Amino acid sequence: MSGGKRRKLSNPLALAVMGLLGERPMHPYEIARTLRQRGKEASVKINYGSLYTVVQNLEKHGFVEVTEVQREGNRPERTLYGLTDAGREEVTEWLSDLVAVPAEEFPLFETALSLIGYLPPDEAVSRLRDRLAELDVLAASLHGVLGKLYETLPRLFLVEIEYKLHMAEAQAAWVRGFVREIDEETLSGVEGWRSLHESGQAPPEWQAVSGEPPAAPGGSPEGGGESGPRHRGGRDAAP
Repeated sequence: MSGGKRRKLSNPLALAVMGLLGERPMHPYEIARTLRQRGKEASVKINYGSLYTVVQNLEKHGFVEVTEVQREGNRPERTLYGLTDAGREEVTEWLSDLVAVPAEEFPLFETALSLIGYLPPDEAVSRLRDRLAELDVLAASLHGVLGKLYETLPRLFLVEIEYKLHMAEAQAAWVRGFVREIDEETLSGVEGWRSLHESGQAPPEWQAVSGEPPAAPGGSPEGGGESGPRHRGGRDAAP
């Protein structure tokens, strides 16, 4: 989580559970069934085996409470849980923080892109095309899921799946453009990239040309207390 206070619980499944209990009291089985019906597996990592533990932790922290214990003939008791006032406040604060504050995340694909120069260009292109095929399958699957869910659920419950679909399509469009630039040799640095894998040596232009530390956010060099470029003899230091 980025920004806001440190939460007593950080599992997004706990947030989903509280959200549902804000609609009406439910027992854990009904919570699991509703999450399935609304397609939340696509956006929340749901471990149904641990759902009871999540509910127990929410009760421990005072966010949910037992509202009723149902008994029907010889069937096992079913305990219904409802959201407390503290739980409503927690949902509002937690969700507001998630919506408003971009989290500092490190997606694995971004990590791979940052290091893609260590693959030979042709190999990188081949693997990127494999990714495009997977993204196309994902987009087609999400289109199908949405088509079915639109028949029974308001769009409000499906916006996260729409977002996931648009992100998959946007990523595919970017990857296609990137592959095209490599193929057409229009990507800046591609000649040095090929040279690295043909000769085993990084091209001279890739060598660091300055010992100056990179500027930290806010304009100050990392590790220094100055707030601007250093000067030598009245002239800016070389970049």
